[in-house]
Amino acid sequence: MIDDIYSAKVLRLAAETPRLGRLADAHASSEKVAKLCGSRVIVDVKVEGDRVADFAQDVKACALGQAAASVLGAHAVGATLGEIEGTRDAFRAMLKEGGPAPAGRFADLALLAAVRDYPARHASTLLAFEAAAEAVRNAVTQAAAAQGREGRGA
Repeated sequence: MIDDIYSAKVLRLAAETPRLGRLADAHASSEKVAKLCGSRVIVDVKVEGDRVADFAQDVKACALGQAAASVLGAHAVGATLGEIEGTRDAFRAMLKEGGPAPAGRFADLALLAAVRDYPARHASTLLAFEAAAEAVRNAVTQAAAAQGREGRGA
């Protein structure tokens, strides 16, 4: 039943999404849109090495997308690129393939496990992690390229 995906815990997460807004001095940003419903998430990040140093998100999504963004916002700072990409992949597998919930700092995504039975809701639920993975990867890549230029005296 669809009411199962909108539990009180999920709605509470959605209502309390941390780190809303934008970073004026972000190292990288990513915007993702769910074509089916129009949900949109923009993620801004600053990195130190491969670790998130600062994070902000502009979330215009359904309660499920907001709940996932809430989990992300609560734990993104300090996460590595590998953790964010691994969580995105595990989260996608949980929803689309019935895999286990992500572990570690993003384990609260288990609260969204019931969404697996509603494929039309998968894209909006994954948006924040898709955007975060892309933004962090871009920031890390750009920082590495800049260091390479500095090392060559460019």
